[in-house]
Amino acid sequence: MDYNSDEVDEAVLALLYLTSHEGARVWKSFEWEAMTRLHQKGYIADPRGKAKSVVLTEEGLHEAARLFKKLFC
Repeated sequence: MDYNSDEVDEAVLALLYLTSHEGARVWKSFEWEAMTRLHQKGYIADPRGKAKSVVLTEEGLHEAARLFKKLFC
């Protein structure tokens, strides 16, 4: 199925904001390709590894909050 990966990335980033805890730490339970793209865009730390969570960058935290409000509020 073809889809707009940028729109998927926005939705994933907004949902990561919903799961945020301990400041900027989020659960990384989304599609790996989307998580890799978010890392390449500079919004999250490298998602590879055994940890079940990842840290949003400062820019990622601000963008995640903005997108969450845009999409869900």
